Amino acid sequence: MMKLWITTFSILIVFTACNNQNNNEYIDPGKELLEIQSFFPVTSYFKGQIFEIKKAGINPLKYTTQNNKTDSVWLKIEELESALAEFIHPEIDTTNLIHLFTEKRFLDEPIAAYTFSYDPISSLPDTMQLRRWDVYVDPETGKVKRIYIVKNISPTTILQLTWISDKWCKITKIESNSNGVSIVKSQVKITWDF
Repeated sequence: MMKLWITTFSILIVFTACNNQNNNEYIDPGKELLEIQSFFPVTSYFKGQIFEIKKAGINPLKYTTQNNKTDSVWLKIEELESALAEFIHPEIDTTNLIHLFTEKRFLDEPIAAYTFSYDPISSLPDTMQLRRWDVYVDPETGKVKRIYIVKNISPTTILQLTWISDKWCKITKIESNSNGVSIVKSQVKITWDF
């Protein structure tokens, strides 16, 4: 049921975005026009994917790479949400981020996907770790193919999430040294498609 809801919602988003590019609604608070946007509900999508993994009874395999060494361990289903907590909070949806981010939609032919890019409107508050995200939707099926998120968890540390729908996700931790050189400190890949 959840998978059907996610697929239906994805198709609706793509249909609306691609067939009504010039049909944006506007409200006029005084003399200023404000475009009404509707962000893809990334957090709800992740929770739906986690629900499907739990429902299937799959224990994902977690690979951790650090200092050129990779260790693997079976991840208990109960630990999945906490392993991904950094990207489940804050909630990514229209309600709480519309005043901070803007959405751009386009068909990216080289990668065969409708791309929904979310970038800051202006400078973000210091408390906002989320920096940007992209959602890639298959134009033939209307299903989400991939989601990419960037967060700054400190002035020198960035986390990147790449989520490949129904297959795996990878969290990459990148740190910058005093010379401004960035290095990958660790990668955690969680896979559930065997």
